[in-house]
Order: sequence, then C-alpha cells, then structure tokens
Amino acid sequence: MTGPTRRDVAIAGHQGGADTALAGLASDDGNIRATALGALERLGELADEQLTKAFSDDDPRVRRRAAELAATHPSVDLVPLLADHDVNVVEMAAWTAGEHESNRPAVLNRLLELAQSAKESLVREASVAALGAIGDPAAVDVIIAACSDKPAVRRRAVLALAPFEGPQVEAAIDQALEDRDWQVRQAAEDLRRAQARPD
Repeated sequence: MTGPTRRDVAIAGHQGGADTALAGLASDDGNIRATALGALERLGELADEQLTKAFSDDDPRVRRRAAELAATHPSVDLVPLLADHDVNVVEMAAWTAGEHESNRPAVLNRLLELAQSAKESLVREASVAALGAIGDPAAVDVIIAACSDKPAVRRRAVLALAPFEGPQVEAAIDQALEDRDWQVRQAAEDLRRAQARPD
C-alpha cells in the first residue's frame, strides 16, 4: 500500500500535518480515508466540499464518519445520508440533523418518514430525537406516535416532547409516567420536573 498509514494520518491531525491528512483522503483503505476526514476537521481544514464528496464514498465507515463530522458544518446537505442504504450511516445522519436544528423541508420530511417507517429502531430513535431538537410543530404527531414504539424509542420520544405544548403532549407524558419500562417513566418524570422549574 502506498501513501500514509492510518497512524500517520491520525498523528498528522494532532501535529499540523495537513498535507499528510489530505493524502489520506486518496487512500485505497476506507479506514484511512475516514481517519483523514477527522484529522482535517481537527486541523480546521475540512471543507464542506470534501465532506460532501465523502457522502458518496463506497465505504460506509467513511460515510458514517462524514455524517458525524457534518455536525459542525451546518450548510452541508444531509439528505443523501438520510437516504443511505447503511443503517449506521442513516442513524448518524439523523443525529447530525438534530445538531443542525434545521427544519429545511427536505430534511424535516425525511426525518418524519424515518421516525415512522424505518425498519431499524435505532434509526427511528435517532430520527425522533432529531425532531425534538429541531422543534418544528409538524413533528408533534409523529413524536407522540413514537411514544408507543419500542422502549428505547419511547424514552427518546418522551424527551423529544420537551419543546412542545398542548393537551396531546400532556396526555402522552401522562401515559409515559405509567409506562411499563422504568427508563420511559424516568424520562417522563424528568420532563415533568423540567416543566415545573421557573424560567
């Protein structure tokens, strides 16, 4: 294998070796390419265009790392990653969408779709959490519906209700207080305590 090793690239990210990190992006090894993205980000040299290119990398490890790093690049378009065929990439992209807190229609609509119909509960959970972080009223019904999903999704959905108000929201929290899963009940109790605090 020619070019820098993964260790070389990782060290470059800590020691100012932007050229080595850039060379890592051209590696045949996906692990090295993913490490190179992180090294460039650490150096403050990762451009949105490099991230966007990584979104279509053939290695899911690279796409997932790009999705994670995109959290600090709010202008990049996450829609391609939210439609990725790899579960771990989609889950990370959903988390990043929550970090962006953008209710851009293409992103919001995709998160709504994933929260309702993704086969993997991990993706539904991340999508519900992102919808709560974004706080768009269009998500209320979907988040409330997620309060009847699997326990991990229910817990996240209860917490995602925090930005919202209204009888339906209050009823969903009341129901969660009686949930058979203690973590869901705890989330509802935490939310009630937060609501009770004076501003």
